[in-house]
Amino acid sequence: MHFRSFTPIVLVLMTLLALLHGARRTYSGPEGQHYWPKQYPYCGGAFQSPIDLKPGLLRFDPTLRPIEIQNCNLSPNEQLTLGNNGHSVQISLPSEMHISSLPHRYSAAQLHLHWGSSARVEGSEHTVNSKQYAAEMHVVHFNSDKYATMSMAVDKSDGLAVLGVLIEVGEFNPAFEKFLRFINGIKYKNQKVQVPGFNIRELLPARLDEYYRYDGSLTTPPCYPSVLWTVFRNHVTISRTQFLALATSLYSSNVQDSALVSLNVNYRRTQPPDNRVVLTSFKQGNGLQGSLTVASPLRRKQIVQQLMVGDLADLADEGLYQLLPSGSEKVPSKKKDFKNQEIETPAKSKQQTLNSPLWRKSQTDGLVGKSGPAEDTLCFVSLEQRVTLQQKQIHAEDQLVQALRDAAFPELNLKSYLGCKSDLALPTIRHILHGRPTDEANELEHSLKRAFDKRKTSTAIKKSVPGTKYGGFNTATVSRKPQSQGHPHPWLLPMEWED
Repeated sequence: MHFRSFTPIVLVLMTLLALLHGARRTYSGPEGQHYWPKQYPYCGGAFQSPIDLKPGLLRFDPTLRPIEIQNCNLSPNEQLTLGNNGHSVQISLPSEMHISSLPHRYSAAQLHLHWGSSARVEGSEHTVNSKQYAAEMHVVHFNSDKYATMSMAVDKSDGLAVLGVLIEVGEFNPAFEKFLRFINGIKYKNQKVQVPGFNIRELLPARLDEYYRYDGSLTTPPCYPSVLWTVFRNHVTISRTQFLALATSLYSSNVQDSALVSLNVNYRRTQPPDNRVVLTSFKQGNGLQGSLTVASPLRRKQIVQQLMVGDLADLADEGLYQLLPSGSEKVPSKKKDFKNQEIETPAKSKQQTLNSPLWRKSQTDGLVGKSGPAEDTLCFVSLEQRVTLQQKQIHAEDQLVQALRDAAFPELNLKSYLGCKSDLALPTIRHILHGRPTDEANELEHSLKRAFDKRKTSTAIKKSVPGTKYGGFNTATVSRKPQSQGHPHPWLLPMEWED
């Protein structure tokens, strides 16, 4: 067996060995964030968290429901464990508390905080349009429908859901005081105290219907890309006295250590967006008036249905910005039509793709015509990240990887598109059009090319005029090239249209 086959196993073993041997990690210094990937390979991968939630990434999704949390009003008789793990303050939470508004039940496991210092207050992990807040609270949940424990879920692509709460210094917060008043009992690493239960809901913003949503990772090693992030739009406040209790009272060292190290500035720097889309449940406010709109699930189904059995000429006359992926992917000019275009993959793989159960289901309108269970929606972002990470590690792309990608991509991209996880990519369009009349496919192809040319010309004009806005949105931001050079694959590209 070729050595490359062992690459995923090696990655996992490296991470496990680092955990078993208690590899030390800090937020700065020789063992700081730049060193994490050497011990924890995923920390150097793609689709990491936190990120800067800036307008160029945001897409309004009208289907996002308000966050609903059950059994969060804990009895004072229920004792919670408050501890100092050397990296943060953490409170254990009962699994009866859970998020009920997601496709799966996500049970609570713990909450913890990240913060700055008395000298530099800013210490949140996520930032909003480059603004960093004083602190950030994470309420961590795991997918209890599929995994029995947090440890079993932590490295799975659908394993975790984290609620992020941005915190600013301002008014005194009585809810936070319910555990901050015990903080002197956990001054040193590994110290723990019991605190009475309280209503966890009071720690969150008043509005749970306004938030940012994206696929990301743990913000601490081993940085598994396993987190569905929900960062609330509205922040909460704590008083300066409460903030200083966090920033000045704790140590990341053990009580017996001779040199005490303060526990503060415990936030990870923002990571590259890697072409991700951040969905928002709100349209306007706080400078986000230009947030674009994700095409609704119904509209997406209609587009795919029309590609499969509808009038392609009519579709060619419509606004193709509902259909196209990013303009950064050029339409191949060597091929004359979609129907006859050959994809560089073995014929057997292509035929398997077209005859697969998922593709047949799409063709018979089972996938397009009906709303399947939400848990069937594939996370295309996570899959692309895994493939790219493996290719990055082996520094090569052999024929097997290429064949598997070409065979699986159209199915995954189609389902991901219908689940509002990504754009509909051109290779997928070509597969959908397989078998359609050549003249109609040709007309649609010409319309696609014209739309690309029009977008390219429009973008060039807008870039030449500083400050030009489109619907209040800075087009120069939208049209920039992807920041990550480690992900050359054109099938996952940012959405640029407005619904």
